[in-house]
Amino acid sequence: MYKAIFIDIDGTLRNNLREVTQKTINAVKQVVNKGILVVICSGRPRKYTENVSKECGASNYIISSNGSSIYDYEKKQVLYEDIMDKEACKKLYELSEKEDIRFIMNVGDGRVVNKLHSKDNVEEKLETDIEEFLRNNNVVQCTLADSNFEKIKSLKKYIEQIPNVAIKNQHKSLVNPNAPKDGSIYYDVSNIGVNKGTGIQKFCELLNINLKDVIAIGDDKNDVPMFEKAGLSVAMGNANEEVKKYADIITLSNEEDGVAVFLEKLCNED
Repeated sequence: MYKAIFIDIDGTLRNNLREVTQKTINAVKQVVNKGILVVICSGRPRKYTENVSKECGASNYIISSNGSSIYDYEKKQVLYEDIMDKEACKKLYELSEKEDIRFIMNVGDGRVVNKLHSKDNVEEKLETDIEEFLRNNNVVQCTLADSNFEKIKSLKKYIEQIPNVAIKNQHKSLVNPNAPKDGSIYYDVSNIGVNKGTGIQKFCELLNINLKDVIAIGDDKNDVPMFEKAGLSVAMGNANEEVKKYADIITLSNEEDGVAVFLEKLCNED
């Protein structure tokens, strides 16, 4: 029997309206009742991931910032963090300031930004010198974002020149020419050796779970490292063909409750 299931949020757990359907919530509950850990594993910041985990009734453990942070929100305990290279953070900040775009640092439960987003109440504006801030705070992931597609796209070559860090996730339009170029176009950046795969591997080490006994469910390129570590990998029907190549199973799309359909089938097989 599987011991843990790691599930991505956007394009996977939630539909295109960013809703977790009641069907999905019921399926998660069914899995949890069988004693299987359901762990939300996302590129999103810690608090955001925690809220989604609570919404769908998953476990008290979450993996956020593309594998950089593992947190137990019931005990309010950080189980693991991979702190970003501080010099790299500084260079990313300077690049963002030069290009006049949003710079977001995932720190603890919140985000510290150079430009506040009026719709987001979990953000705090950077009020000190960046070097002073980095001396006193640990950042696990940085995001560079703007509504201007061409502006963000042009930053890739500069980000790739910064030592010790790499792009872990990006807006679908930056890799898929058919994806709409709307909303906030972004790059998520963290330390080179960190990804969702290393995140679930570390989690399994901490809880003494064999990776063969876990399932990973996702839809995007940043989910592939999870697929490569997990005993069973499940791609959403809305995933692109490149991502699907790494999966053992293809479920329905996020608009068709693909996660719920897979989980229900899993429970009925036992």
